[in-house]
Amino acid sequence: MMKTNGSRWLPILMFWLAALFSPWVQAEAPVILVFGDSLSAAYGMPAEQGWVSLLQRRLAERGYPQRIVNASISGETTSGGLSRLPAALKQHCPALVILELGANDGLLGQPPMTMSHNLARMIELAQQANARVLLAEMRIPPNYGPLYTQKFQAAFGELAGKYNISLIPFILNGVSGNPTLIQDDGLHPRAEAQARILENVWPTLEAALK
Repeated sequence: MMKTNGSRWLPILMFWLAALFSPWVQAEAPVILVFGDSLSAAYGMPAEQGWVSLLQRRLAERGYPQRIVNASISGETTSGGLSRLPAALKQHCPALVILELGANDGLLGQPPMTMSHNLARMIELAQQANARVLLAEMRIPPNYGPLYTQKFQAAFGELAGKYNISLIPFILNGVSGNPTLIQDDGLHPRAEAQARILENVWPTLEAALK
């Protein structure tokens, strides 16, 4: 009787074991869902240069197990985000959501009350899915008038207080108004600004992770 050469089957066995357990290992890493607009979608540059990609590298370098999923879309409004969020929550089951929306609502002159309602509903949906939420504060240029800009900015702090969530200070602090860090359209940050944006986000996120 011929003996079976077990070593011949070892590579095949290892392949199938890796295929079976790899998704399970990935699923064990807590997901941070970044849910935003062009400010988080690396508009005008390769994705790996954006602050979200820089964040994934920092987490890995500092030994955090979290895996970033970037579900940001350029041009997104809070209305569009609200329509997309349920599917994103179901697909990725995040432990934490960074909600970075509202800037396009302001640029379009949408009522701050409408924006606030949409953000509130997204916060509620994320919390119902057992995800913690970090809300990124947005601001708009002063040429929209003091009353509108004040109501717009105040909405973020009010939501953070109402839902007892952490507020990330304006992520373009140190970037907005600096022509060397803004693209030619006058709105979007350059690749050189992405590290600064990460530094604006990091303290609030790090506190949440700890």
